[in-house]
Amino acid sequence: MRCIKNNAAIETLPAQKQWSFKGVAVLPDILAENLKAVIVGTAIGEASASRGHYYAGLGNDFWKLLHQSGLTPTLLWPEDNHTLPFYRIGLSDLNKTLSQSHDRGLHFDATGLLERMLGMQPDWVAFHGKTAAHAYARAFDYPRPGLGRQAWKVGLSDVFVLPQSSGANRRNDYDGRPSRLLWWREFAELIHCES
Repeated sequence: MRCIKNNAAIETLPAQKQWSFKGVAVLPDILAENLKAVIVGTAIGEASASRGHYYAGLGNDFWKLLHQSGLTPTLLWPEDNHTLPFYRIGLSDLNKTLSQSHDRGLHFDATGLLERMLGMQPDWVAFHGKTAAHAYARAFDYPRPGLGRQAWKVGLSDVFVLPQSSGANRRNDYDGRPSRLLWWREFAELIHCES
């Protein structure tokens, strides 16, 4: 793609919307009006829950991939997660009430995510890993997703599946591509080209 647009941060932080969950949210969503993308994981990892910030586990490349892909102009740290709406990015999870560092036995609230996304209407929902995307797709009888852009939507939002950034997800092939970063860059190009 040849579309390149300025990735400058918006000047004021939009008001964050609060959502209620069945139970107590481990970490609140980071959502605001007029987001380009909301990145949706399965659940908060134990390291993130203990530190009180998203993607805070040692070896997790989330913040590095976010920056190297061009989604943020500077490298952010987990403690900066509250600044993501400046870059028109939000964060959420399919399970808001449990923290664990694996997906076994999790209950995924696909309907709750749909309601939150219909309320916020981001341009894109990017599932952080195939497990999150598959859980959502299965709930609504969509085909099993691979990485990349999907033919189905979350409410009014286009959907993209990103490779998981966990250190446990390091290998030589990501659905035919040699690195996770290539998928993250494709997503960054898509959201910048459509603005």
